[in-house]
This record gives sequence, C-alpha cells and structure tokens, in this order.
Amino acid sequence: MSRIDETNDFIPVRIAVLTVSDSRSLAEDRSGQTLVDRLQSAGHILADRQILPDERAEIADQLRRWCADPAIDVVISTGGTGLTGRDVTVEAHRDVYEKEIEAFGTVFTIVSMKKIGTSAVQSRATGGVAQGTYLFALPGSPGACKDAWDEILCLQLDMRHKPCNFVEIFPRLDEKLRRK
Repeated sequence: MSRIDETNDFIPVRIAVLTVSDSRSLAEDRSGQTLVDRLQSAGHILADRQILPDERAEIADQLRRWCADPAIDVVISTGGTGLTGRDVTVEAHRDVYEKEIEAFGTVFTIVSMKKIGTSAVQSRATGGVAQGTYLFALPGSPGACKDAWDEILCLQLDMRHKPCNFVEIFPRLDEKLRRK
C-alpha cells in the first residue's frame, strides 16, 4: 500500500507552472495559484510561472523551453484540457512528449469521479516525459488542480513515497541521451 517512508530524505523538486487561458491575468489565476501554494507548502521550488493563451504552438514552445532548462524538473499546466475548439493544451503536450504516462489520465479520472461523478469524462488530463522533464496537463479549475496535486502529484513527487515515485527515477529519464 502507498505510504511515506520517513527514513528517507525529502528532495525538493523544481516545478514550473503554466496557466493556459485567453482571459486570465496573474491576479485572477486561481488555478495556477492553487498549484503554487500547494507545491511550495510541500517544500518544492517554484522554478517559473507563466500564463499563455490557448495557442498550441505557443504552449508547445514554452514546454520545450522548460524541458531544455536544467533548472526545471517538472512542468504542470492548468487549463485547455476540455473538449472545445480552443482547448489545445493536451495536443501541445503530446507534441512535446517523448513518452506519455497513460495511467496519469486514468488515475486523475478515478480521483475526479469521486468528486464530480461522470462529469469526469470531460477532462483530458495527461502526463508525459520529455528531455528528462515530467509534464502534466490539468484542467483549469482550482478544484481539479487541488485534487490532482493532493491525491497524485504530491505523492509521486515525494522521494519518500513507497512503493515507488517519479523522483527516484529522475536520473534514468534521459538514459537514451547519455548513450549516444
């Protein structure tokens, strides 16, 4: 069963937060602020924070810049994961992924089902890896960001979480690059 092993040291992770919205400013960005508050409360480091419009190429370019930055370990975006024509965040993430973490979307749906029932089918939350960086796309509501952080990401981004976590495999994410 899932647990925190207090005998291991906590390792802070450097996280960038991207809000995708055509209408929000930093002052109105409740979802991005929810993520910032939670990651910092957990002891992680806010490496960067941006707001971009729902433009696939701009989103993908920003994700690529952060993946190329050795000072960023994880990128979490919020917004643009729905079903409308302007919701292109998932496509932008997939433009960047080297590997998709399919189970992330599945587990997020299970978490969401407990909170919002069958409305969870309207989310396309996703996760993946590129250039040794984890990327996660979450819905644009503060509640969805809270649920994803509290029930999935805070555990998987904690080196002490057992039986396994994302942090312990950081050194092996870019193995293929080192073999060239």
